[in-house]
Amino acid sequence: MTKKRITILATGGTIAGTAPSATQTSGYTAADLGVEALVDAIPELRELACIHMEQILQIPSQSMDPARWLVLVHRINALLAKPDVDGIVITHGTDTLEETAYFLNLTVKSNKPVVITGAMRPATALSADGPMNLYQAVQVAADPQAAGKGVLIVLNDTIHGARNVTKASTHHIEAFEGGELGIFVGGRIQFNCASLKRHTLLSRFDVEGLTSLPTVSILYEAAGLGDTLWNCAQTSSQGIVIAGMGNGSLGEGLTRKVAAGVNIPVVRSSRVGSGAVIPGGEFDDDRTHTIPGNDLNPQKARVLLMLALTQSTDPGVIRKWFEEY
Repeated sequence: MTKKRITILATGGTIAGTAPSATQTSGYTAADLGVEALVDAIPELRELACIHMEQILQIPSQSMDPARWLVLVHRINALLAKPDVDGIVITHGTDTLEETAYFLNLTVKSNKPVVITGAMRPATALSADGPMNLYQAVQVAADPQAAGKGVLIVLNDTIHGARNVTKASTHHIEAFEGGELGIFVGGRIQFNCASLKRHTLLSRFDVEGLTSLPTVSILYEAAGLGDTLWNCAQTSSQGIVIAGMGNGSLGEGLTRKVAAGVNIPVVRSSRVGSGAVIPGGEFDDDRTHTIPGNDLNPQKARVLLMLALTQSTDPGVIRKWFEEY
């Protein structure tokens, strides 16, 4: 059988990190190794697919930003438009992996597989998790079952969907949870479900030609805190996501500020780790023209709002998109 042609785009991160000692798993240098070193360490990759490599970025993922997202998606879309590219694997640091994944989920214009992977231990560590993660990511990207499922994240024998995955631990190897679409069983891929939210070719968001994205701030609410930072966030941003309490609830001070009227879109998300922010209850979104963030966490709500603002500032329109995406 003809091997699939997979391009690995390396961006740095812990998966490319090094430390002086094999037992050192903190205080390492992230984004130290190039993509050739990562691939050469796994000769079995060549048995899975025909591999092409590009070092598109070389950063720890806390340095990822919207400008780099645009560089990445423009390159991905250009590659996937070629008939001799069957899929993409991206190596990425774990700190902002979920944000990059969701951004790409909304802006990649292809049904071909796009898979992101990373690591919690540097490449030099005993029992480093990066090599197997990269191997399995290529395995998924080369599998016809992965087509049309949106951007996928492969880590620790698990295949996650970009919309719902999140980093839940600062140090555990199994750091990511949510959005599980499949698993590896005995080295074989087993898909169990797919996301019903709009993505990739069904997404309305097209960033072709864009070199920047609207500025959106996240305002973290806590007891008596929110209104302290409100003026700063409102004057420096084109949109605001509030990481509210519970069901996106706001304290008295911030409620007064929002109820007084705002001239930019405001999304109510939640600082709680799971569950949806729904309209009604203690906050009248219809009266204040705020937008319930559904079950997107604050950082992903920010990604969607940034893209939404490239097409509309109407809270009613954006609210509909938060239900669809």
